[in-house]
Amino acid sequence: MAEMQDTDYGGATPVDGYGPGFFRAGGQVHRSALIVTAEGVQPWGGLDDTAALLALAGQVDVLFLGLGGQVAHPPRALVQTLEAAGIGVEPMTSPTAARCYNVTLAEGRRVACALIPVEPLD
Repeated sequence: MAEMQDTDYGGATPVDGYGPGFFRAGGQVHRSALIVTAEGVQPWGGLDDTAALLALAGQVDVLFLGLGGQVAHPPRALVQTLEAAGIGVEPMTSPTAARCYNVTLAEGRRVACALIPVEPLD
């Protein structure tokens, strides 16, 4: 039987976990929207916070955009603005975005994820 091994992120920051209303990344629990890059974690103001996403231009090629617990379409203007800055945008649910980010990060690619928390169950 093969032994499972930890993924080596080469010192980069992965998303360590997530659940209803939170993410765990950079050694801390975050209960709000955030941006995760290889260099670390920063707060994010959500879809209206275009400046924080544009600051990634030149640092990342792809942004996995986690839109909470449901698949949704991000504002077209946001996607167009980011793509014009050279950032490819892949919208999906936040759990899927976190997983895609980790896999792509482990491949050594220039990626980031911007994640909106999944709403807690009532």
